[in-house]
Amino acid sequence: MQAVIDACKEKRIDAKVVLVISNNSTAYALKRAETEGIDHYHISEYTHREGTAAKLMELLEKYDAELILLAGYMKMLPKEILNKYPVLNIHPALLPKFGGKGMYGERVHQAVLDAHEEESGCTVHMVDEMYDHGKILKQRTVPILEGDTKETLAARVLIEEHKIYVDTIDDIIKGKIDLGRNTNV
Repeated sequence: MQAVIDACKEKRIDAKVVLVISNNSTAYALKRAETEGIDHYHISEYTHREGTAAKLMELLEKYDAELILLAGYMKMLPKEILNKYPVLNIHPALLPKFGGKGMYGERVHQAVLDAHEEESGCTVHMVDEMYDHGKILKQRTVPILEGDTKETLAARVLIEEHKIYVDTIDDIIKGKIDLGRNTNV
């Protein structure tokens, strides 16, 4: 998230982060948003019993969101959101091989190492109603090095994640990537 915020502030992409939402009340993303002066909310089924989907939709409409970027959001988004907004996710491995429910964080990197792959990487993809399933927009590879651990691999993949998410957003804005939807992003 910080990479996208910085790219916006530095005018490397013609966009603005208007809102940060987390399903985790202790997420560092909320603190980053506060530091950057970006409106932010914690939303969960526990804090919004009237309906998480309704509260999400209310906020997205209030802030005139045009594109939703997931960066550590761990819940499946409601159909209402997916039907109205283009939603992107960054995944810390090459999809479709190392994705799906429960494949996040160090679990992904350990799975790549356990499979004795020669490379890993990261994927930016459209979000649909299945975990890590939507249309792949961009991928970057990272070699597996002798002696790699899940931590060392994760650190190298994270560097590429920061670059590829910004590059993908820029390509969407410039019309180089078609999301297959009507959007003014």
